[in-house]
Amino acid sequence: MDAFFDYHNKQVANLPLHLKKYIIEQEYDKYTSVNHAVWRYVMRQNYSYLKNVAYYPYIPGLKKAGLTIEKIPSLQEINDALAEIEWGAVTVDGFIPPAAFMEFQAYRVLVIAADIRQLEHIEYTSAPDIIHESAGHAPIISDTKYNQYLSYLGAIGTKALFSSKDYELYESIRALSILKEVPNVDKEELAKAEALVLLNQQNLGTPSEMALLSRLQWWTVEYGLIGDVQNPKIYGAGLLSSIGESASCMRPEVKKIIYTIDALNYGYDITKEQPQLFVTPTFQNLIDVLQQFESKMAYRVGGIESILKAIECKNICTAVFSSGLQVSGVFSNVVKDINHQIKYINTNSPTTLCFNDQLLPSHGPDYHAEGFGAPVGNITGISKKLEDFTPQDLMEKGWDIGATIQLCFENGIEVNGKLINTCFKENKLLIMSFEHCKVTDEAGNVFFDPSWGIYDMAIGDSIVSVFNGTADKNIFEDQLYVSPKRTYQQNYSQHDINYQNIFKQIRNYREQNETGDELFTIWNNLKAEFKEDWLGALEILEIADTNPSNASLANEIREHLNAQMVHYPKFHKLITDGLKIIDAKLKFE
Repeated sequence: MDAFFDYHNKQVANLPLHLKKYIIEQEYDKYTSVNHAVWRYVMRQNYSYLKNVAYYPYIPGLKKAGLTIEKIPSLQEINDALAEIEWGAVTVDGFIPPAAFMEFQAYRVLVIAADIRQLEHIEYTSAPDIIHESAGHAPIISDTKYNQYLSYLGAIGTKALFSSKDYELYESIRALSILKEVPNVDKEELAKAEALVLLNQQNLGTPSEMALLSRLQWWTVEYGLIGDVQNPKIYGAGLLSSIGESASCMRPEVKKIIYTIDALNYGYDITKEQPQLFVTPTFQNLIDVLQQFESKMAYRVGGIESILKAIECKNICTAVFSSGLQVSGVFSNVVKDINHQIKYINTNSPTTLCFNDQLLPSHGPDYHAEGFGAPVGNITGISKKLEDFTPQDLMEKGWDIGATIQLCFENGIEVNGKLINTCFKENKLLIMSFEHCKVTDEAGNVFFDPSWGIYDMAIGDSIVSVFNGTADKNIFEDQLYVSPKRTYQQNYSQHDINYQNIFKQIRNYREQNETGDELFTIWNNLKAEFKEDWLGALEILEIADTNPSNASLANEIREHLNAQMVHYPKFHKLITDGLKIIDAKLKFE
């Protein structure tokens, strides 16, 4: 990642390579004057409503995150502000995989979609956008207990196992969110995309750890309420950034449920308003529930069920042996013993062997390029665990370097070969390496043949932990998936550009506190050229309404907006809400 992208922020600069590949340049200059007007309208609406129902003081929260009501924020401004609480922010292209999103949080970096919703989707968009990510997430991060929850959620999210079906659902949701932002999208194509999301949602099977964790994130970080069930406050970013749902969510028909671990049982649909929401009494309760979930994750419990989850993942996972040895690769097979415990495990991809999250010398993905296999269990007739053997213990058993030995496991695995090397770390025997080695079981199954080369036998009587990704994060830069499908980028017609120029003139007039007749000219051009406009009219009315000499202009615009509500019912609520703010003469401070 170029130095330009780290925004002189320590948290961003410390991101690992495999996360940096998701980061894109914000390209601040690409935001049009209409984009800024959309931001301003939404933020003014948010303040008008959320100042009474948001959990945190809205304007102070924005300032702490480097945001203002008036314009789309730059990533540099956000990073300068978040650095005060040791957080950072980066821009990405739309939805990124949940595992990557979680890992950014673990590094205390806020992920912000670079795009902003189009004017026609001003109330709500299912696609990630800068309004949702920055105005929704960033302002509350200054709350210490809440940002502890975010980083904790991210930390265990990096270890959560996902299924191959999770990625199918992710890709279909991403594709749908992109389509929804395309102007004049083909309705048949949109219907097919919606049907595919529904199909994938209905065919997930048993939810993976990541799917379950995503539910907890959804019902807290995105759609969470806090306080009393009868009179809760909003802290979820999805609600804070939706001028429609932030109001509708408080209606009695939206059921309010006390937030507990039972929230895992509730799926969600990103394309619809939520039928129920969860209310946490405190942010500490979020942490407590997350601890309950974490206690049952594969990285906490290990064992055969965890290995089976890793196989279903079909992506790089790490299995930790009781010795502390970490095997990272795509797990492809597990052989059970008669007690249905792990007998032998295999990967079928380039694999690394690590200890304490550091690659062991000579055991990188190039060396184990074809995969890796290892027995799991105890040696027959030996009371001491093999992993606890010292070099002296090996000598006493006659297992010297250069000796041809036979190891018989209680589960039936037999290893016969010439011992050529051992690997110890922190008084633990991790690896015994053999040449001319054959590995079989009592049924005659061959797990390793001498013709295959050196056999590096992992040591450990059990698998104590299994987690997503590789142990050494500096290996496998491509361990996380990046979608090849880019978000839609608007192609502006001359008509669009002319519309943008109108908004630029309005902004310049407002910011320079001008009082001349130019406002009448702007208005006449707007109503003559842009028949469906409502937002520009509101912005001009806002200015005219503050100057008694513009009373006739203000009255004309009000009559026009009333007519627009009749001609275009879809604008009725947007215009009404805009007029309320103008008439209330709110001070945004």
